Amino acid sequence: MSHSTRARAAQPAPTDSRQGTRGESPPAPRSWRSHPLRRITPWLFLVVPLGLLITFTYVPVGNMIYYSFTDWDGVSPDRDFTGMKNYTEIFTRPELFRVFFVSFYYLAASVVQIAAALYFAALLSFDVRLRNLFKGILFFPYLINGVAIGFVFLYFFQEGGTLDTVLSWFGAGSGHSWLGSAESANVSLAGVSVWRFTGLNFVLFLGAIQSIPGELYEAAELDGANRWQQFRHLILPGIRPVIGLSVILAVSGSLAVFEIPWIMTGGATGTSTFVIQTVKLAFQFNKTGLASAAAVVLLVIVLLITWLQRRILPDDKVDLV
Repeated sequence: MSHSTRARAAQPAPTDSRQGTRGESPPAPRSWRSHPLRRITPWLFLVVPLGLLITFTYVPVGNMIYYSFTDWDGVSPDRDFTGMKNYTEIFTRPELFRVFFVSFYYLAASVVQIAAALYFAALLSFDVRLRNLFKGILFFPYLINGVAIGFVFLYFFQEGGTLDTVLSWFGAGSGHSWLGSAESANVSLAGVSVWRFTGLNFVLFLGAIQSIPGELYEAAELDGANRWQQFRHLILPGIRPVIGLSVILAVSGSLAVFEIPWIMTGGATGTSTFVIQTVKLAFQFNKTGLASAAAVVLLVIVLLITWLQRRILPDDKVDLV
């Protein structure tokens, strides 16, 4: 064996750097499941919606609560702290808190619209001729802008207007001032809200009814149940959570009515709601601090009513089987 051959034999065999000097297996690559970035990825997707929610919801609410303890007029940079003076004024001045009684008209109207929506939803959930047409007719008023509805019914209720013309056909007389007194004006405005929001409750109830399995209807028919018995023992228990949601929306909506009475009467003749009064305090009388306190009171009342409704009528799981 030559010298060069012995030198090459004495050299160590080359090793793969990926296997190590002792022939060990390479380390397994780190999977995405164990990567630290994976844990914060869901929070990265929440950054934008949380930022928008905080910026446009919680920050304004916090500012409103802060303004409610000041005498700010909405324009001046001076904001003097007044403590509970604004809240005391709201509860001690009858003309400020009396407007809550107007909400009872809309609350009664909410009962009517929920009952009407439940009736039509139960009726049109069965096989009825032209039911798609009736669905569109019932839901159409909710699609119209509230300002347009206000102007339409303003001419509808005016003296010698559409309603008086129709009543004159049946010999009921005409020339009645429907928006001239507090009672008739509030009843008329509440009737407009029934016409407008029945379609929303109708769609909610209809979707809940159609989510009930069809096998239950077939079993009820085999047992000889008529339409009323199916409604009482099958439909009504099955849509109970949606009914509870509609009650919450009705109560909160009756306290926060604004568009219809503002367009049709401007809050005159005893039709001013709590929201209309709050807007006037802020932008007409430049009492932003007092208006903010009124808005906080309304927010607390709505939250309290929602909490009581959840306590009295808990949203239990419905088992129809």
